[in-house]
Parts: sequence; structure tokens; C-alpha cells
Amino acid sequence: MIRLDGKRVVLTGAGGGVGTRMVAAFRDAGAQIVVCEREGVDLPADLETHRFDLADPAAVGTAAEAIIANAPPDIFVSNAGVTHAEMLDDLTPASLAFEMAANFTGAAELSRRLSVAMRGRGGAMVFVASVNALSHHGNPAYSAAKAALLAWMRALAVEEGRYGLRANAICPGSIHTPVWDARIAADAGVLDNVAKLYPLGRFVTPDEVAQAVLFLSSPLASGITGVTMPVDAGLMAGNLPFIDAIT
Repeated sequence: MIRLDGKRVVLTGAGGGVGTRMVAAFRDAGAQIVVCEREGVDLPADLETHRFDLADPAAVGTAAEAIIANAPPDIFVSNAGVTHAEMLDDLTPASLAFEMAANFTGAAELSRRLSVAMRGRGGAMVFVASVNALSHHGNPAYSAAKAALLAWMRALAVEEGRYGLRANAICPGSIHTPVWDARIAADAGVLDNVAKLYPLGRFVTPDEVAQAVLFLSSPLASGITGVTMPVDAGLMAGNLPFIDAIT
């Protein structure tokens, strides 16, 4: 079992379907959890809480200062993500700017500010990106933002490594969270149809994503930095529908 007793973990997107499982995983590991979310999202009442919008640069700066003032983090997990534009035709200049800010710019600025306070502590940062950052599966602005997040993670790994700070990322595949509710309402068979695209024949679970983040945050991954790890039920290993089509 992974133990992180007393380690101070800052987690964005803590109230979502995956975020709640991360909170549970870090609790079980004995960590001290700091949760970050937008207003109106339910969060555990017993945890240090910071409410702000990652798309608001001033709010990000204020939150970073407040977090550091309480105590420097040992671990930062950038989990927040949002997308509304499924295809290129759905994008407007405003929605493109919002998705880039919410999924990349805010996370980059928050991690930049926290990284200075984390120097010399042997800490870790984990960025939750997406398979959309590795190959196009729709949601173009979200995909571009998550791809930028991977480049940012590598920059942190290279430039902050001299201070003992590690940075890695995971790229989850499809996860059955409330985001899928509208798609299911439009097509009751969408989950089964998408699951067929995965070599394991199923979606990834929130707990599987949480456990991958926990591992990369822990001393078990002490020699791992600058790495992007798919947690995707095999999706990025190859194109199963293509193989089925030709055989």
C-alpha cells in the first residue's frame, strides 16, 4: 500500500467524478488534502478548500498565494478539465479562449507559482491530460489545451528537476462520468459502441485513474519524471477497429 502520511497534496477539480476518487485515494494514503474547485461544487467540509476559476488569472494568483501561505505543498495534482465544443464547427473565438484558459493556462500558472514553493522538498506534480492530447478524438480546443499541458509538464520536469521536483502526466481514455449524460440521452448505445474501440473492451474507471496519479505522486515513482503515461484500456496501443476491418 502506498503511504503519503502528512504529505500536503493540492488537487484541482476535486469535486468531479474523478476528483472525488482522488480525494479518497489520497485520504487512504494518509495525505493532508487541499481541494480546489469552482463555486457551487460540493466538496468535503473537513478539508482545506480554495474556490476559484482556473480561467481567471487574478483568481489563480490569489489562490496560489493563499495555498502557499498555509504551507508549501509536497504534491500538486492538476486534475481540472472542461469542454463543451465537440467539433471544430462548434467553436467560437470566446469558447476557444475559455477552453485554453480553463484546461491549460490556469493549470500552468498555478503550477508555476506552486513549483517555486515546492523546491527542495522532493515533491511531485501530476497533470491529468487526456488521450485527446495524443491523438484526435474530437473536442479540438480541449485536445489542444491538454497537449500544451504535456509540453508544460516536460518543461517543469527538466527545469525544476535540479530542485528535486518531479513532474509527470497521465492520459486517461474515456471515463463514464456525468460528462457522458448528454451523449447517453442522445444515443442509449453510445457507451457500448465506444467501449468496442478499446482493446480491453471497456472504459477506464475513476479509481484506475486515481491510483495511477497516486503512484506517480509517491516515492515508488521516485525515478520517474517527464513521462506521459496512458491510462486508457489500451486505446493508444493501436487501432482495433482498423484491424477488425482488414481481417
